[in-house]
Amino acid sequence: MSFSSLFSEVSLGPYKLKNRIVLPPLTRSRSSQPGNIPNELMAEYYSQRTGAGFMVTEGTQIEPRGQGYAWTPGIHSKAQVEGWKKVTKAVHDKDGVIFSQLWHVGRVSHNSLQPNQESPVGPSDIKADSVSVFIETGPGEGALADPSQPRALSTEEVEALVGMYRNAAINAKEAGFDGVELHCANGYLVNQFISEHTNTRTDKYGGSLKNRLLFLKEITQAVTEVFGHDKVGVRFAPLFESTDEDRVYLGLVESDPHTTYIEAIKVLNEVGIAYLSLAEADWDNAPDLPDAFYQEVRDTFEGLIMYAGKYTPEKAQRVLTEGKGDIFGFGRPFIANPDLPERIRNEWPLNDVDPTSMYGGTDKGYTDYPKFSG
Repeated sequence: MSFSSLFSEVSLGPYKLKNRIVLPPLTRSRSSQPGNIPNELMAEYYSQRTGAGFMVTEGTQIEPRGQGYAWTPGIHSKAQVEGWKKVTKAVHDKDGVIFSQLWHVGRVSHNSLQPNQESPVGPSDIKADSVSVFIETGPGEGALADPSQPRALSTEEVEALVGMYRNAAINAKEAGFDGVELHCANGYLVNQFISEHTNTRTDKYGGSLKNRLLFLKEITQAVTEVFGHDKVGVRFAPLFESTDEDRVYLGLVESDPHTTYIEAIKVLNEVGIAYLSLAEADWDNAPDLPDAFYQEVRDTFEGLIMYAGKYTPEKAQRVLTEGKGDIFGFGRPFIANPDLPERIRNEWPLNDVDPTSMYGGTDKGYTDYPKFSG
């Protein structure tokens, strides 16, 4: 079948995207040590995938406490900014568009990853359970571990974090990124503030849903002041049902997810951003989001809407045709197929992803996947 509609141009802020196929944020843990510094290997990886309409980097921690996994890159030091310049130049040399995903894991971390091996921080001192983090156990070696007990941030510390998001956006701009995406999904820091399960604060950042959305509002305003409203996106992962632990990647299921996320989207629409990214459940046979939610998202948000989560070209074309979404993220297929858009356009077969080389390591399973050769 033809997927020509996925290759129609679309505007994202000031950028004309050549297609609607997106490289979404994908943690790969290949930064150089010490310092979590982006490198030439990462530049090659992203430059190989510039056939995408646009790309979003892997989650990039905005400060040292924001790290929850070994070898993930940051964007808070001068050396990291210089490293990212290699990536953005490689992408721009091939006429690609790339946004930096600004990330803070909050409570989903381990003492060994924190400055001075202190406790992770979060909106409240509620420990993350049913999840694991990846810690370094030796040079180039790592293992899964339970998250450590977090401590609750003070009001002043939360206000300071807003400034850290602003500074990260300034660094992203200096590094040459075309825009930024705020990671507000998957149970990480911003999601922890939004969720009734992880935010039991009694100050201005807790209590009512409006208060729990204040941190989201403030950091979004902060980064739009740096990049402009037309170069900022936000990612959510709304879950509508409880599932087996091994099926949910750090997801938080609210008692009323529809209201929670529609109110959050209203906040974003009021602030004004370029796009909204919604990560759907990605396990086998996962259900689509409810039709009523798809429709209210479209009715509520005025910018581009991106969907991701085990999308196939068939599903993306259907969601586009139905008017629910505009651009679509393809995760694992883009890992294994650097030329994914051309494979989709020509209906060429896809390489399979190697699950053993997803996180950390060398060029194996990172930049050595072949393009289609016929």
